[in-house]
Amino acid sequence: MITAVDDQFDQALLRQAFGCFPSGVTAFCGLLDGVAEGMAASSFTSVSLDPPLVSVCVASTSATWPKLAKLDRLGLSVLADDHAPVARSLASKTGDRFGGVDWVATESGAVFVHGATLWLECAPFKCIEAGDHEIVVLQIVALAIYPDVAPMVFHRSNFRELAPTA
Repeated sequence: MITAVDDQFDQALLRQAFGCFPSGVTAFCGLLDGVAEGMAASSFTSVSLDPPLVSVCVASTSATWPKLAKLDRLGLSVLADDHAPVARSLASKTGDRFGGVDWVATESGAVFVHGATLWLECAPFKCIEAGDHEIVVLQIVALAIYPDVAPMVFHRSNFRELAPTA
């Protein structure tokens, strides 16, 4: 067991603590001047049923978010258990993030990853500054659900699969 109080912990220990909570992994993408732009985000959660809202937390240092923030529609794909290469590609800081990624765009410019368990087409709703991140709240305008596709899980800085139940 590791314990710390008040200011006795640093960012590395805090990252380790946050890693104890498993989360899904999403691709957060859109078309910018006809070119796919996007990133991976594991800090995704549902927010509200009425209106239908979700959120993603984005680092203030992100070079991608300011580009996506200009768009009217964004695609949020909940990645499948076999999408580790996609997540790594979209999380990279350099190179062609969409090279090798099988994706599709809607007429409105939302970009989705094929093979995901869930697609949410979203409109920006509200942004909230929160420490070294921005909480991006999105309103769902359309969705596609693939319930037979198992989601990817991010836990302790690794991509994992859910174990089948007996």
